[in-house]
Amino acid sequence: MSDKVTPRGLRRMKDEGRKIVGVVAWDYQIARIVDRAGVELVSVGDTVGVNLWGHANPFEVTMDEMVVVARAVRRGVQRALVSVDFPFGPLQEGTDSAVRAAVRFVKEAGADLVKLDAAADFPEAVEAITRAGIPVFAQFGITPQTALRYGVEYRAIPSSADQVPVAMRDAMVAEAKRLEEAGAVLLNFTNSGPVVGAAVAEAVSVPVVGGFGGGPWLDGRMRMAHAAIGYAASALDDPPETYANVARTTLDAITAYAADVRAARQVAGGVPVPPAT
Repeated sequence: MSDKVTPRGLRRMKDEGRKIVGVVAWDYQIARIVDRAGVELVSVGDTVGVNLWGHANPFEVTMDEMVVVARAVRRGVQRALVSVDFPFGPLQEGTDSAVRAAVRFVKEAGADLVKLDAAADFPEAVEAITRAGIPVFAQFGITPQTALRYGVEYRAIPSSADQVPVAMRDAMVAEAKRLEEAGAVLLNFTNSGPVVGAAVAEAVSVPVVGGFGGGPWLDGRMRMAHAAIGYAASALDDPPETYANVARTTLDAITAYAADVRAARQVAGGVPVPPAT
């Protein structure tokens, strides 16, 4: 687990049929934990706005905010590749803007890759960023920034029905090939589904991973760390199918702490309080 992960290493994993493990992280502590777990990819998602900060939609996140979050994650990761999402704006504003944003993420946040949503619409930006020496993680399919195009209303947690229609298989394969030709070293096919996803993964030589709508038909999976551990407050009332329920553990712990304070008892882990005389 000690060898540093590289884009070339991910491609070798695809060739050998080994699955790539990707995790979305937004803070230093989670980054340290997932890196220790041995994942290959830590993605600093612009989903931080909706899922951690309570934004109404993913378009509110700014470059400055993403730099701050990415710096925190970078400090916690030693082995895995760190990818940072472009927020909505720099890519849409043109190639020069996209290159400047990519350079900023590398210089100020130490990113190993930059992730571009709706990248297939901007192949010239993928090419330019690649020429600048920065690896590109290209996202396509039904994504936060393209959902409306497919008639899907953006939600923080899409449903399993939000898959790319099978009728769009050829179009998605063409998008994937266009992104590979433009220089992308890794593809994120969101809400791929088993039919279209399998066709895309087979059509290109670069690894194809996915989060929602992904599965064993792709070369790897992406999952928000906070979703995997049941961190959201919604897990208190509607226990999700996750690997843990951190929200419940946290509520129980804070409730116990509050009871100790109100009863004038010693607080667990606090500075010892001498008995009253």
